[in-house]
Formats: sequence, structure tokens, C-alpha cells
Amino acid sequence: MAEQIVMTPKCKTANSTTLIIERKKQAVEPAVNGTENDVHVAGGDHKGIVINKQMNANNDVAKPAHLSLQFKVFLVSAQTGKHTQEQRILNFWFSENLSVETQPTVAQEFFRELVSPQEFPRDYVGFIKKIMKLVQHKYPTIDRIEVELKQIEEPIELPVRPLSTDETILGGAQIIELTTEKILELIESAYPNPLTIYNLAEDHGWDADAVAEKLAELQKKGLVVAMENGAFTRVVHQDVQIQVVKQMPTMASAKQPTIAIITAQYCEKLAVDSMIENKETFVRYTTVGCDKEGELTLTNTLSNETSKHPRVTRRTRFGESNVYTLGDIGAHRIVCTKLPTVGHTREAMTAAGNTTTRLLGTFQKVDYVFLVGVGGGVPHYTDYKKHVRLGDVVVSYPSRLNNKFVYMYCESAKMHDDGSYHFETKEYCPTNLGLQDIAANLKKQVNDSEGFNPPWQNHMREGAKNLASQSEHNFESPPVESDKLYMNIGERDVIEVAHPSAPKGDATYARNDGCPQIHLAPVASGRRVARDDQLRQKFASRFGILAYDTEMDAVVDSILGNCRDSFAVVRGIADYKDGSRGKEWQPYASLAAASVVKAMICAMDPPSPCKK
Repeated sequence: MAEQIVMTPKCKTANSTTLIIERKKQAVEPAVNGTENDVHVAGGDHKGIVINKQMNANNDVAKPAHLSLQFKVFLVSAQTGKHTQEQRILNFWFSENLSVETQPTVAQEFFRELVSPQEFPRDYVGFIKKIMKLVQHKYPTIDRIEVELKQIEEPIELPVRPLSTDETILGGAQIIELTTEKILELIESAYPNPLTIYNLAEDHGWDADAVAEKLAELQKKGLVVAMENGAFTRVVHQDVQIQVVKQMPTMASAKQPTIAIITAQYCEKLAVDSMIENKETFVRYTTVGCDKEGELTLTNTLSNETSKHPRVTRRTRFGESNVYTLGDIGAHRIVCTKLPTVGHTREAMTAAGNTTTRLLGTFQKVDYVFLVGVGGGVPHYTDYKKHVRLGDVVVSYPSRLNNKFVYMYCESAKMHDDGSYHFETKEYCPTNLGLQDIAANLKKQVNDSEGFNPPWQNHMREGAKNLASQSEHNFESPPVESDKLYMNIGERDVIEVAHPSAPKGDATYARNDGCPQIHLAPVASGRRVARDDQLRQKFASRFGILAYDTEMDAVVDSILGNCRDSFAVVRGIADYKDGSRGKEWQPYASLAAASVVKAMICAMDPPSPCKK
């Protein structure tokens, strides 16, 4: 007899319903003797679907579910605008011929297809019907699913899903409110490039006098400093001595760094600097494109509260200034720089590549390069072993699926007629995977030794202590409950997915508060995939990606083009996009990434005498 997919109600309360959907080898015929309405055997397009209307509370199996997935649905009524919230739990049982290792992947693919934005079921009947059809036609290894739907009575807090920078751009012209916080953010992003009042006003459509007032507030707080040429830059951390130079001074051979660390955001640079001892920082400013429309005397103007702000007409643009912090981590000499970028445009990334080339040209004894900072994690909804959470750290590592790359940039994605995608990519891999081996050994030590205190945990504590005076950036861990995982299911609707957790007794992957987990996997970037929830997951699944960042391919191009054969991309997870929108988690994630890098550097062999 043909196989059938049978749905049977298990229990029902005032606010919940539980159903069993299972695969049965024996055909079910309509009941007789006056009970013919208890069973409905579908025909036509739905042939093979059987609905039991009679509840069976004993319909259960002896074995517990292999996997469980929980999520919340937030829906908006088109008629009333009223929001409702429902918790849904899916418990999975699989066929005996499906390996335990493969079960989470099958469950995750099933879930992604179930909640696909293109055809997400908008009502109760459609949701159950789609589950049954998927089990029947596309997932033969799923034997049984228990579905629990429960209305949530607690007050509804509408989720606010963070957008990536690219999604914000795609949304059209954005009106950005002028605040001191926004001005500081822009100045930090541009650092070490200074910005003038004209730059800020012109780029964002603000009034120049209003911008000048905000800058005056930041000066009073000691967060920005006015320069002689009428520009402003960030006041750096108090324990760093800044030397402004026209060119880098000649260094003795023993002082030459052999390791370079590249950051893109200000909080990332602070985090890395907190790991370095015996620091000294050099800044070289470059000014380009100045016209002669008028003199700019902002230093004097902003230091005098009673004076009137001048109309800014001089158009000063700064070129690619450089900041280099040198010092020691363990037995190694380090140079850390910050890319002077504003935004995430391809032009900015090209400038980042040029900055990297100058760095490696200036410090020619550098053999190892780390790209350190924040990124967006790729969650796994059913497999706690692969699941990446906020605050975790992903170290670029060859995928088990393809060991040819540790970093990938996606240039484009084209959909075929059958719904599959072709991705145009650039793949990068160092010829020397020594840094990746060190990260793997650190991870193995943690997994193999119960009670082992990971070295990066101590580095994080020390770094947080060093950074305690940074009032504008809080490097402490945000509340765990703020780590929420959302999926867009189309229009204004989202679902909140619960994080998978390790089974009781599995100490290998159990999480310790205040201790980020290390994940080894490729890191990727590309606006085409990073901005779309479903496409990002498809891309990640195909290539084994566990983190995205904001397009560092030009930097990696420069590293390989300058014949450095050992590099690693290390990303602390700040959101589930590309790292650019998780402001709350960015400082902590930066510190986590910097701490893992320090642990890796301390595990490296000391430099040979010929390198000194």
C-alpha cells in the first residue's frame, strides 16, 4: 500500500494545540459504523494526506524527539492592525538510516523552507498543510513531527530587527538626525582622517552652524580635538601617547614589527590596543583637494563660546592618513592600524586596500597579518555545535565542504529558473595555514580539557579593565537576553527563533558566561548576499560560511599582492547580518576578537634571532 502522511490531534487547551504529523506505511481508510467523519482521506493534488479529526492523547512514541526547534511568530492583522504573538515548537523524529550528524542539517533546511518569505503560511490551516506537504514530497527522512502552537499572553514587545548598512542604503534617501552621538560616530569612523565642519554638513545635508555647535559639545567632553587646519579628529585613549609625524621614524631592527593587525572601526582599534604592551602611536595626516574660497579658523571659534560660528566655505578633504600603534604582545612586536574609512562603499574599500599596501611597505618585516574586528554570525537553528551566537569569535578557516579558501567575496548572485542560485565569487586562502592551525589547537584544548580556562578569557578581563575609562564605548558583555534571533518572513512580519542549546551532560559545547566560543570556518562578504536573510543562509550553507563582514576583499587582495602568505580574519560576532548594525554588541565583540588574537599570538613560536 502507498505511504501516507497522517495528522492526528494530540491535545488541546484554551490557548494551545498539539498535533502529530507522521509517516505511515499502512493506508488509512475512512471509518465506518457512523464514524466516517473522524477521518478525512484527501484526494487529487493532496493524495496521500490523511486527517484524523478524533483526538488521540496516547499517540506518542517511546523514544524522545531527536531535535526540537522553537520560535515565536509576530503577525499583524491587515484589518485591525492588531499584533498577535504565538509560540510554535517543532519536535523532529528521523528515519533510522539518517545519521545523527545529518539530522540537524535536514531539520534546518526543512525549517528554512517552511518559513520562506515567498510563501509563508499566513493562517493556521496553511501552516499545517505546508508541513505535511513538505514531509510528503521533499523530506523522506523525516518520520514524525510534533507541532505545538501556543498563544502567548504576555505583553507583546514588537521586535526591531537590525538592518545592515546596505539595507539602509537600499531603502532610499535616509534623513539622518544631527546629534552629538552621530557626529562622534562619523569622526570615529573616519579616524585617523580628520573631518571638517564642511565635510560633515555637506555629506549629510546638515546646517554648518548646527554641526559646529555639536562639535563644540564634544570638545567640552574631551572627545574630539580641533586641528590647526580647521578639522577635527578623535581624542584617543588616555594611555596612548600620540606622535604626529610627516613620515615614520627609522626603527632599529629589533623594534621592527613582525605581526600586523588591521582594524576598521574605532572600538576595534581600542580593543586591540588594550592587548598591546609598551605602546607608542604615530599618526601621519595627509590633506588633499583644498580650494581657496576662504580661510577656516575653527580652532579659535569653537574654543570661544560667545563667538559666532563662521559660514564654512573652504572645501577641505583629507586623504588617506595613517595611524600606527606599535608595541608588544608576548614575545612578538606588533603594529596595529585602523582603516580610515567612512561608510562601506567600494571606494572606501579600495582606499582600505591602499592603506594596507602602505602599511606593509612601511613595515617590511611583517610576516603575519590579522584582520580583527566585528562581524555578523550565521546561526544554525537546530545544531548547537554549529550555532554562532553574539559575542562568539569566528576565525577564518578552510571549510570541510571545500578546503580551498578561508575568505570569500561574493560579487553577484543570479537566480536560475528552478530557483537555485549561481554565485560569482572571489576566493582567498593563505599559502601558509599556520595561524589557522594555532586557532584549531586552542579550540581543541578547550574541547578536550574539562574545566580548562581558555587564555582569551583572561585577556578579555584584562582588556576590559584597561578600557574601563572608555565612557563612550562599553566593553562589558550586554545582557544575554538582548541576543535575539529574528527571521524576516516577508512584508512587516518576523519570527523570533530560539537559540539551540546543548543537551544536559554535554560539556564539550556547554557555554560559560563571559567566555566566547571559538568557531573555525570561512568568513565571507558581499552586499548581494549579506543584505538578504534567505540568500545569506543559502550562500552560507553552500560554502560552509559562519560569519560575514563588511567587504574586506581589497585588504586581502593587498595582503596577498604584497607576498604575505599567512593571514587570518578574526571576527567577534556583533549581529546576525554583517556586523555593521549591532551597535550594542560591537565593543564587546571587538574585545572578544582581540583577546582571541592575543591568545593566538602568544601561542606562536618566538621570532627567530634573524628576524630581530
